[in-house]
Amino acid sequence: MTERRSFVFLQGPISPFFREVGAGLRALGHAVVRVNLNLGDWLIWHGADALNYRGRFGDWADWITKLFEERGATDLVLLGEQRPMHKIAIAIARERGMRVVATDFGYIRPDWIVLERDGMNAESQFPRDRETIVNMGRALPPPDFVVHHRDNFRNQSIWDIAYHFAMIVRVFFPHYRSHQLYGPFAVYGGTLLRLLSRRYDNRRADAIVRELQGKGPMFLFAMQMETDYSLRAYSHYPDMDTAITETVESFSRHAAPEAKLLLKVHPLDPGMKRWSRRVARIAERFGVADRVYYLGGGNLGDIVESVQGVVTVNSTVGLRAIIDNLPVHALGQAIYRIPGLVHSGPLDAFWKLPPVPDMELREAFLRGIAHCLHIRGVYYARPGLDQAVRQAVFRLHHDRVNEPVLDFTAAS
Repeated sequence: MTERRSFVFLQGPISPFFREVGAGLRALGHAVVRVNLNLGDWLIWHGADALNYRGRFGDWADWITKLFEERGATDLVLLGEQRPMHKIAIAIARERGMRVVATDFGYIRPDWIVLERDGMNAESQFPRDRETIVNMGRALPPPDFVVHHRDNFRNQSIWDIAYHFAMIVRVFFPHYRSHQLYGPFAVYGGTLLRLLSRRYDNRRADAIVRELQGKGPMFLFAMQMETDYSLRAYSHYPDMDTAITETVESFSRHAAPEAKLLLKVHPLDPGMKRWSRRVARIAERFGVADRVYYLGGGNLGDIVESVQGVVTVNSTVGLRAIIDNLPVHALGQAIYRIPGLVHSGPLDAFWKLPPVPDMELREAFLRGIAHCLHIRGVYYARPGLDQAVRQAVFRLHHDRVNEPVLDFTAAS
């Protein structure tokens, strides 16, 4: 019989996912409590099994320590293990010998969700040496990359807007400070403008890629949203400008004269910065304005198929390129930054003869992360949300996080 445990949930996806996972664990006999840090958190999960922390940041450590003690907490579950208040809670949980589980969108996309021990990317406990990964992969079947569930962007947008507008109401949580760079009004306004220009941006990007094909090697720099906390959490870059500048400078000095560099913006970038102008200024500064191209849209699959290599900080585009057997250079602390999967030398050496991924290592790595670190499903639409909840409850209830699970219906 599985032992009765005590789960503490902190901030999670802006969806019913955590609340329903908590209900599933409670139905199996576990104790469950959610800690809300702002009114947006409360909007998603409130009631008898939720507590509201309205104190100051400096008092958080004592408060969460007392909660762990009173509840006999055994497990801490959250999204965003690098958020300041989460980092404090995790450090205390580890001192107490508690299990820590992090979730987020999958390393694999689109209908995969990470459920991982301790944290993601740099914090991941997944092995990094080739021999261990290959041996693990030999015991696992190939992952099913067929898309079974589609998420709902409308639901995601509505829940996201409701959450962030509630979050800025300070009267109930007067001391909460968000980890986000920009306020919600500016972000939503910028996102709306980008969505309105999406059709034009896609046509222009596709035309640029078609025009450049066959005229020399092309490399892709996959940009990330600066509002994505993982950019700052899992790299030394304070912003996207710094990473772009470093990449363009290296390209200008070491890539072949006929090579081209494409910089593609993230499809959900909120447009807080005029990236087209910034990229143009950086390219002009290093004398490669005629060889560097900004893509404000375009089909990522077609673009990846057209280039000879991909550079990114820690975007999942890097993993997609690895799956497509493309050379990849990861500037940040991505989980796939493993010699043999990605280029392990300096960026300056990547432009000349970038190596393709080691096929045996690639296949083993994909099997390992798919079966050990992921569940199937989505956050924002059923039935994918229902499947994700069931599989998360199974892994947490049976303590099967970071272990291969091939059958989520089997009893342990």
